[in-house]
Amino acid sequence: MYQGEAVDIAFFVWEYPPRLVGGLGTYAQYITRELVKMGHTITVLTLNPGNLKTRELIAGVEIHRPLLVDVSRILPDVVAEDIRRWGPGLNFFAKIFLYNVLSASKLVNDLIRRESRKFDILSVHDWLSIIGGIIVKSELGIPMAFHIHSTEQGRTLGDGSKTIIELERKGGEDANIIVTVSNAMKEELTILGYPTEKIRVVWNGVDPEKYNPHRIPEETCEKIRDYYGIGYDEFMVLYIGRLAPVKGVDKLIMAMPHVLKKHPNTKLVILGKGELEQHVKDLVNSLKLEDKVKLRFEFVSEEERIEHYAACDVAVFPSLYEPFGIVALEAMSMEKPLVVGAKGVSGFREIVIPSGPRQCGIHVNPYDAADIAWGINCILDDPQRGEWMGRNGRKRVLEEFTWTRAAERTIRVYEEALS
Repeated sequence: MYQGEAVDIAFFVWEYPPRLVGGLGTYAQYITRELVKMGHTITVLTLNPGNLKTRELIAGVEIHRPLLVDVSRILPDVVAEDIRRWGPGLNFFAKIFLYNVLSASKLVNDLIRRESRKFDILSVHDWLSIIGGIIVKSELGIPMAFHIHSTEQGRTLGDGSKTIIELERKGGEDANIIVTVSNAMKEELTILGYPTEKIRVVWNGVDPEKYNPHRIPEETCEKIRDYYGIGYDEFMVLYIGRLAPVKGVDKLIMAMPHVLKKHPNTKLVILGKGELEQHVKDLVNSLKLEDKVKLRFEFVSEEERIEHYAACDVAVFPSLYEPFGIVALEAMSMEKPLVVGAKGVSGFREIVIPSGPRQCGIHVNPYDAADIAWGINCILDDPQRGEWMGRNGRKRVLEEFTWTRAAERTIRVYEEALS
């Protein structure tokens, strides 16, 4: 494999459009399409919820989604005790396991042996797809790049499933090269015992043409603010993301009384879905913040997300664990100042510059509601400075965080593994 040659990539990822669950699906959509634009061949193997085509071509990306059968009734008898304790989550593991096995079989037996297709490298994403990657590499000896977007220990703040931890570790051992999303993640993987010499860092990206504040008319911003009852003389603080413990949204709500003491004309909009929905609702009620915190437990379209960024005054993401954080890039590309959690494993520390002439946001301790409030107040105290930070953020995106840059860096890592 010589630098500059087209690469045939088998891309294992459990979520892919039109099925989107979180940031991984967004990443997969953009990076595969960008790699196709560069002249590479991408074949995606992904999970089929049952209502999607088993094979199709979208934007030059060939997508395979094998249909599943229900194995949840027999699975408890053949999996580790750790998995049996998942309860209702066992059905999710069953789907993931079968997606991996069927996708590996599809690639090896149908695409390669029957259709005589050739692949240069396996691009495998997180534990959710590593079983398939390991099977294919064992069968065919194709080099494997294992993309670790987060770890089980990190997602669960130190706990988690022993089975998933072992799958991740096995993937690291079998991989020719490990790709992760930030230097913070590289440090975490090194501490967890992954072979440092295999680890390469490739930042994610954003589409600055789609996430462009000049695309959104003022009347659209007014419509969004009107929807939540936010007046022209009020500040709109925005959180977009999963409602999960690791995202720190409860601490953000607890920060609001501190913000309101200084800036009573402020409202917080929380947009997203997740396991903490009831807890978030109860917390808002207990703090008597119903008029100041607007909850919308929905997964909205990308266009509507962009409109929310355009309408807000500051975006806040107080994650306790954030390997990268594409939401930060989205807000920066929309010229919005940021307040981000920057303790522990945090890609935000690399994305968001907290001081100096290129400052685009503020770093806070996500475990401390008062510190989160301090960060928000710093921006609300001086809205013009916040606008300056927002302009700096978009400049930084254009320099470092486009999907074109991400794809170029990714293919260089693949060429390294192939050489």
